[in-house]
Amino acid sequence: QPIQMRFNELISGVRSDVAVKIYGDDLAVMNKTAGEIEAVLQAIPGAADVKVEQTTGLPMLTVRLDREALARYGLPAADVQELISTALGGTTVGQIYEGDRRFDLVVRLPENLRTDLTYLQNLPVPLPPSGSSAPHSSSSEILNFKYQILQTVPLREVAQIELAPGPNQISRENGKRRVVVTANVRGRDLGGFVTEAQSRVTSAVTVPAGYWLEFGGTFEQLLSATKRLQIVVPVALLLIFGLLFVSFGNVKDALLVFTGVPLALTGGVTALWIREIPLSISAGVGFIALSGVAVLNGLVMLSCIRALRDAGQPLDAAIEEGCLTRLRPVLMTALVASLGFVPMALATGAGAEVQRPLATVVIGGIISSTLLTLVVLPALYRLAHRDSASEK
Repeated sequence: QPIQMRFNELISGVRSDVAVKIYGDDLAVMNKTAGEIEAVLQAIPGAADVKVEQTTGLPMLTVRLDREALARYGLPAADVQELISTALGGTTVGQIYEGDRRFDLVVRLPENLRTDLTYLQNLPVPLPPSGSSAPHSSSSEILNFKYQILQTVPLREVAQIELAPGPNQISRENGKRRVVVTANVRGRDLGGFVTEAQSRVTSAVTVPAGYWLEFGGTFEQLLSATKRLQIVVPVALLLIFGLLFVSFGNVKDALLVFTGVPLALTGGVTALWIREIPLSISAGVGFIALSGVAVLNGLVMLSCIRALRDAGQPLDAAIEEGCLTRLRPVLMTALVASLGFVPMALATGAGAEVQRPLATVVIGGIISSTLLTLVVLPALYRLAHRDSASEK
């Protein structure tokens, strides 16, 4: 399960079953849209653990310069910003040598003052002198120049300082900002949930111009796996039929054994319905494995009947003796395969959502395919070969 969650994160960027990704530029607009989507998803049956990605809540010290006040005092904005940067972050003014080691000498406010909002508001900002150079006439003018140099103004007069929650993180994907609404699915199939979620979100949430939504999460893997299974399942069935044709040498007997596949699938679907388990990718894999087991039992039965007929026995006698002879091997094969999957079918721990559908399909399908092999297949064989038996 941890490996599965990690791969989900690597593939889609999230660990949940379903993720609605909002792309845009303004975090406030994106968070508002994400809140509306969260409310819609919570109202859908089967939704669990619905939440919006945490993007705010980090306390940040914000300093907004008053451009008009700066102009009145004749202060450059860069000088005020440099003063704030030195007071809070520090500025390197030299280096200290201790033997071969070298350290930067940094000037900044003490820790207790850097976290004191009142002190920062009263931080003195030096005002520029009225003249560019010192006068050289009278002593009074020199004193007046020094007084002008020492003139200061509190930082609160030229800037607004506040400590308020700011962005906690800014996630990006494909060059755009992204906010994710995640949800898990409980008690229903993932595909049906996503289809209903897409319909409800489209009708209930208005996405501003320049912003767009994408559905991701495990749902992306569902789509890719479904497309892959659309190719794998027909190929697997064709290979099974091809091997049967090679074994029997004719299409009729190969088709007779191949009839075990649809009846086995019927048993698997019935087992899923009885246990109220939705059809999933793991169940699809179970159907592929089930097809091989069902064909194997039919192959064992039909090969024995054909061997008895080749030995000269009549059709009915060959069928009866073949069924009795192969009863024990067929039951052993079915019991071994089905009982081996019982612990997986009853699993409730981590990974049970993958194990239970696969085991349920195999157990239910083996039961129905065994009945086919012991009862239906001999009858179908007799119907298919009665004409050749009457000719003999």
